[in-house]
Amino acid sequence: MQEFQIDPRLERDSMAIADLGLCQLRLMRDARWPWLLAVPQRVGITEMFQLAPLDQTMLTFEVNEAAKALSGVTGAAKINVAAIGNIVRQLHVHIVARFAGDANWPGPVWGYGTPEPRPEDDSEALARRITEAMAHS
Repeated sequence: MQEFQIDPRLERDSMAIADLGLCQLRLMRDARWPWLLAVPQRVGITEMFQLAPLDQTMLTFEVNEAAKALSGVTGAAKINVAAIGNIVRQLHVHIVARFAGDANWPGPVWGYGTPEPRPEDDSEALARRITEAMAHS
């Protein structure tokens, strides 16, 4: 049986901050937006409908919990949630905090501009605030 492995691009572009049960929750390293990824830890899954029904329910629950925590921590005007996967096929759900006037507002974050590295201490502080918010919800 194959073991779950994160796609190398997701590994490079984000850092793991929590295991939620089904999903590995990751924080994108791009400092332009507070941006999470929820990656179901299932081998070979590229689409939500490929998940077992209980996993589909867990994915929805975990994404919503992460989105609620991200919203509370950042005070975002809008939380964008999407699973696109045209480049990285492994199923992953983007959870992005958006603000009026942020990079490319109100347009999409995907493919816009050049990523700006988030300093490691900023990443760790944001990750801690998000996971603490999730623990208290």
